[in-house]
Amino acid sequence: MNLTTLTAPPRPTYDDLPHLMSLMTGDEKHSAAATSTLDVLWVLYDRVLRVGPDSIDDPQRDRFYLSKGHGPMAYYATLAAKGFIPVDWLAGWGTFESPLGYHPDRVLVPGVEISSGSLGHGLPLAVGTAFGLRAQGLASRVVVLVGDAELDEGSNHEAVELAGAMSLGNLTVVVVDNASSTYNRRGIIPGRFAHEGWHAVTVDGRDHDALERALTRRPDGRPGVVVAEVESK
Repeated sequence: MNLTTLTAPPRPTYDDLPHLMSLMTGDEKHSAAATSTLDVLWVLYDRVLRVGPDSIDDPQRDRFYLSKGHGPMAYYATLAAKGFIPVDWLAGWGTFESPLGYHPDRVLVPGVEISSGSLGHGLPLAVGTAFGLRAQGLASRVVVLVGDAELDEGSNHEAVELAGAMSLGNLTVVVVDNASSTYNRRGIIPGRFAHEGWHAVTVDGRDHDALERALTRRPDGRPGVVVAEVESK
């Protein structure tokens, strides 16, 4: 009697992400916002963050906050590719029965740390989490992704000042800069953060190796910001 060995299908890779994103329709107005974050998200989950489907409740895990939550297609595609959520959830996103909304919900989606989409909330929340982790003596880091236009929000300016003054070395901000801001013209953002005591670096937001190097820098007691420049919106 011949026995057929059953093997699980291979996990999707970076090359599969455009197809996974294409399964989610109905919010095309935010497609550019989502696509701008695709490479940063992949590098974070593939090479940087110490978190996986089996450690989403581990106190020692790294935390990722998607503050730019109004275009979550790339985020959902990455979570599906990495096994946090089933791939077959993607096609039904945004429907009444689906846990995948047009803004991510931390209660409904495994691996999502904050419910986001209202711009200006993610960075202040990340500052509070970084404080809490430090108070508990945990070595986990907090990474928050914001858009360049989102930095126009006053709440973010206050968070940047506080994190720098308190030397929150366990906090990293990734600014996906697609030149969509009215005030934060390209090239200005790193100086704003550096003035408040942050370590600041600018990289090509499509270069995976450059992103990895910037996101895995050795901590020096300062919070860090990585400005990932992508094509203009």
